[in-house]
Amino acid sequence: MNVASYEVLGDERVGQGGHLVIRRLKLKLVFDDGSRTGTGSWDFVERPMGLDAVVLAIWRRRLGSIEVLLRSGVRVPLWFGRDDKRLLSTELIAGIVEPGDELPARAIAEAREEAGLLIANVEMLGPPMFPTPGMCAELFHFLSCEVAADAPMQPPDGDGSVFEQGAQLEWVALDEALLRCFRGEIQDLKTELGLRRLKESLP
Repeated sequence: MNVASYEVLGDERVGQGGHLVIRRLKLKLVFDDGSRTGTGSWDFVERPMGLDAVVLAIWRRRLGSIEVLLRSGVRVPLWFGRDDKRLLSTELIAGIVEPGDELPARAIAEAREEAGLLIANVEMLGPPMFPTPGMCAELFHFLSCEVAADAPMQPPDGDGSVFEQGAQLEWVALDEALLRCFRGEIQDLKTELGLRRLKESLP
C-alpha cells in the first residue's frame, strides 16, 4: 500500500497575532486501496509574514583567498530553549521572503539591512531545501553574492527589530569558516550548507 492522501478531521491555529502560529491538524492517512489509518495529530509552525527565507553566501576575493561574511547575533530560542545556553549564533546573513518579493531583491535588501553592504551580483546557489520539514514548510533559498574586495560597509539599516542590535560582522576565509563548522564553533545548518555550496561553485 502507498499513501495517497490525508483525511482531515480537525484543523485549528493556535497563537494568532504573533510572529509564528502553530497549526494543529487531526488526520488519517489514506492509502491507494482506500483504507485508512487511525487518527493522529500533527502540529507545525506557520509564519504569516512570509514562509520562505533567503540565505546569502556573501563573498569576496582578497589577498589571494576567498573570504565570506559571517554574522553573529542573538537567537532567543538558543538561550531559553536549551539547558546548554548560547547567547550568540554565527551564521550567514539570511532573511524572510515577504509576499511579493523577488529573491534577488530580497537578498539585496537583507545585505543592506544586516551588513550595510550594497550588492548587485546575485546568483542562485543550487536548489532550495526544506530545513525542518517535520516542523515547518519553510524553504531556504541559497544565493551567492560576490562583492568587491574594497566594497564599503555602512552601518546596517536594520529592519526595526531590537534583536538585530549588537550583532557582529566578520570576514573569514572560506576554508576557515568550514573548519569552524567541523569543529562545532558554527552550529547553524544553513550556514554550513551555504558555505559548502559556495566552495563547490567556485572555480
